[in-house]
Amino acid sequence: MHNLGQLQERLSAAFGGAAAKPHETRLEGSASRPDASASQQADDAQKGPAAARVLLFYWLGGAGLLTATILLLLAHAGDPLLLSGGLVVLGLAVIASYAFLMVRRRRPRQPKMEPLPDWNDGAKLFADVHDVLGDITVSRTMDRRIIGANDTFRRLTGRPRPEGRTCEEIGIAFRPGPVPHCYDVEISTPEGQRIFLWRDVVTRDPANGRLLLQSVARDVTEERLVAQAREDARQKAEYNSAAKSRLLATVSHEVRTPLSGILGMTHLIAETRLTQEQQNYLANIRQSGHALAQLVDDLLDFSTIEVGRFELHPRSESLRKLLESVVEMLAHRAHEKGIEIGATVSSDVPENMSFDPARLRQVLFNVIGNAVKFTQAGGVFIRVWLDAGNLLITVADTGPGMTAEEQARVFGEFEQGGTVAQKSSGTGLGLAISARIMREFGGALTVASEKGRGSEFTIRFPVDIGSERPDRRNTLLAGNSVVLLAPAGAARAAIAETITALGGLCHLVSDGETARATLLGMANGSRRPTDIIVDHRMSAEFSAHLADRAEIAALGLRKVLLVNPEERSAHPLDLFDAWLIRPLREQSLIDVLRGRMRGMEKRDALNDNQPGFGLSVAETVVAASGLSILLGEDDPINAMLVRVMLEKGGHKVRHVEDFETLLDCALYEASARPDIIISDLSMPGGNGIDMLGRLRGHERRLDLAPVPVIVLTADKSDESRRQVLLNGANRVMVKPVDPVRLLTEVQAVAALSARRAEAR
Repeated sequence: MHNLGQLQERLSAAFGGAAAKPHETRLEGSASRPDASASQQADDAQKGPAAARVLLFYWLGGAGLLTATILLLLAHAGDPLLLSGGLVVLGLAVIASYAFLMVRRRRPRQPKMEPLPDWNDGAKLFADVHDVLGDITVSRTMDRRIIGANDTFRRLTGRPRPEGRTCEEIGIAFRPGPVPHCYDVEISTPEGQRIFLWRDVVTRDPANGRLLLQSVARDVTEERLVAQAREDARQKAEYNSAAKSRLLATVSHEVRTPLSGILGMTHLIAETRLTQEQQNYLANIRQSGHALAQLVDDLLDFSTIEVGRFELHPRSESLRKLLESVVEMLAHRAHEKGIEIGATVSSDVPENMSFDPARLRQVLFNVIGNAVKFTQAGGVFIRVWLDAGNLLITVADTGPGMTAEEQARVFGEFEQGGTVAQKSSGTGLGLAISARIMREFGGALTVASEKGRGSEFTIRFPVDIGSERPDRRNTLLAGNSVVLLAPAGAARAAIAETITALGGLCHLVSDGETARATLLGMANGSRRPTDIIVDHRMSAEFSAHLADRAEIAALGLRKVLLVNPEERSAHPLDLFDAWLIRPLREQSLIDVLRGRMRGMEKRDALNDNQPGFGLSVAETVVAASGLSILLGEDDPINAMLVRVMLEKGGHKVRHVEDFETLLDCALYEASARPDIIISDLSMPGGNGIDMLGRLRGHERRLDLAPVPVIVLTADKSDESRRQVLLNGANRVMVKPVDPVRLLTEVQAVAALSARRAEAR
C-alpha cells in the first residue's frame, strides 16, 4: 500500500502533469500577438484532456464514495470480502478528492482574454495613414530585404513590386546621422532628388515571432536646403570676418610703420631752430598724424569687438588722474576754438578704483572729444559722482544739440553729424565703439539732448568700493575761502565745484567791482577771504578795481592768476603770487591754495599727457652713458629715427636688419654682448616671437645672463602682447613710439637688469 505522499506524486505524474501546469496564454502585445485561428486551435487541443480529468476526479470523488457506501452496507450482512472492497474503494475516493482539491488550489486563475483585431488590418491602416501624410513606410527582414511597403514608397521609387530587394539595390542612399537608427536618405523621385528623414524600429512578426525592421521616412528636403544655406552663410560670414581681421591687421602694420617715421621726424624737426610759421606747420603735421593713428586704433577696436575677441583688463587706478589727463589732451582743441573745458570729481569718489584704464580712457577721449568737436561757443563740462553703487560721468556741452531721430542713431556704426568739415574729420566709429565698451563694463552710454540747447552724454558703470577707505578729500581745503573772478562758463563752474568738493568756500563774481564788494563784505563777516583766483580774461578788471586798492591789500589775500598753457608767457606775474593752468589739476589747486607751491608747472598744451610725442629728450630724460644697444629694424626711416633718439640719449647703437644677424650679435662673448636689445616684431628671417624663444633657449644652454629685450610692434592686440611677454620680452611698445617713453623704458629696463645681476 502506497503512502499518501507517494500516491500524490503518482497521481500528479499520471493526471496532473498537464493540469498542474498553468494554462499558457499570450497577452495582448505589439511583438507577440496571436491571431484568432491559433487561439482556437489551442483551445480545441486543451478541451479533451481537461474534460477527462474532470470526469475522472468527479467519479473518484463522488461515485467512489457512493460505491464504497453500498459495499459497506452489503458487508454489514456478514460478507467479509465485500467489507474489504468497500474500505479500499472508500480510501481511494478520499485520496482522489484530496488530490483534486490540491490541484485546484495550485491552478492560477486565467485572465479573461478580449478578442484581438486582425494584425493585417492594423498594418494596412498604418500604411494608409502615412500614404495620406506623404510619408514612406517599409517593412524589411533583418538582412534588409523588403517584405512590404506602402503606396508612397512604390510611387516615389518607381518600383511597384519592391519585395525581395534591398533599398540599396533600388538606388536609395543612406547617410548616417548622429542619432542611432536615424538617417538622411536621398531618393531619386519623379519630382527630382529628395531628402527623407528615415527612422528604423526593430519589431517582431506576430505570426512567426521573427525580427523585422519597420521604417518610416518623411520628406525634409526644404528644411535641409534651408539649413545648408544657413550654414553656408555662416561659414562665408566667418571667412569674411577673418579676412577683414587679417586685412585690418596688415593695414595697421603697414600704416603704423610709416606713421611712426612721420611723427618721429616731426619730433626731431621740432628740436631744431624753426620760425613761428614753421612751428605752426609742424604742429599741424603732428596733429594730422595723431588723427591718423586714432583712425587706425578705431578700426582695429571695431574689428576686435565685431569678432567677439574684446576683453577687459581691470586694475586699480586713479579715475581723477585719468580724467585730468584726457581733459588736458583735448584742452588745446577747445582753446583753439575759443571754448572752455573743465572737469570736477565729487568728494565721495575714491582715489583708486578697479576698472580697465585703457578702455575707459578711450571712451572718455571719444565722448569728450566728440563734445569739443561739435561745440562752437560756450564749453564742455564734465562731472563725476557716485550713485547707488554706479559711477556716473556726465559730459555736457553747449553745442547744437540733436533731434530725437539723431539721438536714436548716434551710437550706430559710421554715423556722423554736423557740417561737411566735421564729418570729414572722423570715421563715425568713436561713439559706437564707446557704447560697446561700456556694455562690456556692465554699464551704458546714453545721451539726452535738445535741438539748439546742447547735449549731455552719461557714462554709467558699476564699481565696487566696499574695500576702499574714504579719502577725506572733503577736508583738504576746509580753511580756504576763495573769490573766483572769471566769466561764466564751464571752467568757472569746474573750479567752483572742485573747491566746494574739497571743503572750501567759493564765491563767484563776474566783474572787478563786484569782486571788490564781495571781498570787503567777507572781511566784515565771520569768515575772512583767503584767496582770489583771477581768470586771465579778467586781468584788466583786477588791475582796475583791485590791484592798487589799499583796503584789498590789507586783507592779505593770496592772488592767483588762471591762464591757458599757450598764453602763460603773455601775462606777467608781478601782480600775482602764483598761477594755475587751465584745465585745472586738482592737486595743483590744493598745493597753490595751501601755499605749498606757486603753481609754476611746465605744461605743453599740444603734447602733455598725450600717448604720442611729448617734451624733448633733453628736457625729460637724463640718460645714463655707456649703454650698448642692439637695434633690429628693417625699415630704414624708423631705424634712423630710433637710432638718432637713442644716440641723443647718450647710448651706443648697432643696427641690424634681420633676425639671424640679431641672434648672432646677441650671443657674442660676454664682453661684446649688448646691454639691451630693441627689435621690431616683424623682420626678415622669421618672426619676433620665434626669435625670442631661440634667444632665451641659447642663453639657457650657454649659461648666459638674459639680455633685456624691448619689442616694437604695430600690432596692439592683447594676444600679441601676451605672447611676446610670455616668450621672454621685457617690454612691448606699440608704434608710433614716443621718443621720451622709449628712453624712459630703456633706463628702467637697464636699471632692473643691473639689480638682478647684483642679486645673482
